[in-house]
Amino acid sequence: MKVMVLENRDGPLQERQRPIPMPGPGQVLLKVEACAVCRTDLHLLDGELPETHYPIVPGHEIIGRVVDCGPGVTLPHGMRLGVPWLGYSCGVCRYCLEGQENLCDQARFTGYQIDGGFAEYTLADHRFCFSISSTYSAAQAAPLMCAGLIGYRSLRMCGDNLHRLGIYGFGAAAHIVAQVALGQGVELYAFTRPGDEQAQQFARQLGATWAGSSNQLPDVSLDAAIIFAPVGELVPAALRSVRKGGVVVCGGIHMSDIPSFPYSLLWGERQLRTVANLTRKDGKEFLELVSKTRVNTKVKCYPLTAANEALMHLREGKLTGAAVLVMS
Repeated sequence: MKVMVLENRDGPLQERQRPIPMPGPGQVLLKVEACAVCRTDLHLLDGELPETHYPIVPGHEIIGRVVDCGPGVTLPHGMRLGVPWLGYSCGVCRYCLEGQENLCDQARFTGYQIDGGFAEYTLADHRFCFSISSTYSAAQAAPLMCAGLIGYRSLRMCGDNLHRLGIYGFGAAAHIVAQVALGQGVELYAFTRPGDEQAQQFARQLGATWAGSSNQLPDVSLDAAIIFAPVGELVPAALRSVRKGGVVVCGGIHMSDIPSFPYSLLWGERQLRTVANLTRKDGKEFLELVSKTRVNTKVKCYPLTAANEALMHLREGKLTGAAVLVMS
């Protein structure tokens, strides 16, 4: 099978041939149909994720079909599954038992500690896969597996008393959660890189009340803000934008250092929170939600061998929506 593999910290991804793997106990072998490209893949390439072991096949927004099952697994051949970032948790620690399996110290992650979906075939623990509706094409469904799920968990962390929501960094995750929030009657305020008229126009097309640069403030105070861009300087900016009692949620796995800021920005019972990937409960809730309320994912498709090009376009901010690798 063909894979795009990161062989060392210096990158880029290399095209290689590998034998199709055999599923072990509890595993399924999937023929990958599509795998979305995430900013976390860039963090992996840039050596910003700790304790990375090489070689590793990136990709954690996978849509594929079952072609084989390991011992203990009985899933029908051809069943369509989605594979997210969280690929394993121990199930017995305090975090797992209290519904916080995303914080498990023994957790392992797809495309980081487990070979992922930048490949024609991939293995996955069947317990951490999701059944995917045929409503979406493989390319449209792939971004739901991380961009959608992280956006959904971030939105939940904003609290129930949410009327005005700001989003910093209007990419793959933002354009999905924006549709969910708008569907709930929330006013949307989009903050982009200074001068990024394309992203601002995209946000307005989706229904944003206001769209502008991240160094601007809207005329009203927000109830909450979600930061998807991995830029620490946005934390004090977002705190300035939210009202007293408001919430700022950092939605990424990695962020540049947060600069010092006056306590007055945090005072007034404002909250600063982070999202650490997802739980399976998040996935089930989110997929049920999008099955009832259609969320349109905007994607740009690339062949598997163009993974480096897709990553470069993501890095340079040339994408509107999500990049997706589609297998031939």
